[in-house]
Amino acid sequence: MTEIQTDIDVKHSGAAAISTKDRSARAESRRIDWGASTPEQRGPVIASTSHAAHRNAIGAHGGGYSIYRALAVASGKLKPSHRPDLTNTAPTFNIGPYPQWFETGAIVSLDPWGHKVSEVFGRYLDRGYDVRPTIAVTRAHIAMPEIEAAIASGRIAIDGTVVVSASSVAVTKIAIEPVWHLPGVAARLDVAEVDLRSALFEHTGGMYPELVSRPDLKVFLPPIGGTTVYCFGDPNRLAKASTRIACRVHDECNGSDVFGSDICTCRPYLVQGIEAAVAMAQAGGAGLVVYNRKEGRSLGEVTKFLVYNARKRGTEGDRPEYYFKRTECVAGVQDMRFQELMPDVFHWLGVSHIDQLVSMSDSKYNALVKAGISIGDRIEIPPDLVPADAHVELEAKLAAGYYRGSLKRPVSAGTHGRGLFE
Repeated sequence: MTEIQTDIDVKHSGAAAISTKDRSARAESRRIDWGASTPEQRGPVIASTSHAAHRNAIGAHGGGYSIYRALAVASGKLKPSHRPDLTNTAPTFNIGPYPQWFETGAIVSLDPWGHKVSEVFGRYLDRGYDVRPTIAVTRAHIAMPEIEAAIASGRIAIDGTVVVSASSVAVTKIAIEPVWHLPGVAARLDVAEVDLRSALFEHTGGMYPELVSRPDLKVFLPPIGGTTVYCFGDPNRLAKASTRIACRVHDECNGSDVFGSDICTCRPYLVQGIEAAVAMAQAGGAGLVVYNRKEGRSLGEVTKFLVYNARKRGTEGDRPEYYFKRTECVAGVQDMRFQELMPDVFHWLGVSHIDQLVSMSDSKYNALVKAGISIGDRIEIPPDLVPADAHVELEAKLAAGYYRGSLKRPVSAGTHGRGLFE
């Protein structure tokens, strides 16, 4: 019995006891050797329950969408034995392998081989193993009113390749589901693996008992949102040291990104990042927008809206000096995004340097630099792009140590946001 298993047994008073069924499953499952030099040595990630004996990962494919799959099975709309037909689903361009894929601890929160399932794990599929992609790569076009306005004004030129028309920008889109190597995630967060497993088990209501009953299973597919990467220009340039790259790392803000809320700078900063990415691609480099599903600093939209109410109902008004305090009062912390895991996608893409980082966030910058990704220029949001009610947020972040760039003005204690009913 391993040290981790012993610790877990003590913590959970027998809840982690290993059943005969568990031991039988272990005998047939293919061990995952994370970071091995070849995909064959690494082995496929198998989280499907259709053949429990093959299962070598905790959780389920699809993140939070796995619950909807369960509903479809329960309602009779989906056969539990269904397996995806992967014909013609291959990526639209090749990604890797790159040296970072095999560096210990460089990638711990996604499966580097997740887009190559048919290619590198074909023999497992032929033998009936239910191996599923966790990454998909496709080509698309995007259209946003602000980008159309920039094209119409002449600030962005139509070149026929990156900017296809007055209302269409070509992109490569990459969807990534989280796949966590638990020892690697624990090391990245500087916690013991046993404590990470116990917390995940306890604070998901015991949803994943294998976290504490199967210490031999080192991979976990958490029920959280993933990441979408938007690449502007030729994606094959990304891993070349000579390629100049502009990038915006953006954490989801549905209210601003989609509905244009003016209480924060999210959508304008996202648009600025896209424009910088387009410009870099047109100049012969490449642009990236890494869009992470981390609504409300990973606190969730309900918590986010509760904080809005608390900020706007305060007797002293919505002011920068109370911005983070209101969040802590409701959520207990200011932020739960854990940017320590964010750089993995850059290692997966073979990126080692970002020439223009369109971000003022100290936590994003520090995480990238700590991961060995060097940064050239940091690009702040221009004052004229800041919505009227978002100055409270901006002033609070500047006071907390966010990058100022050309924003040299002192933080104003007199800045006020609108009240709740204004």
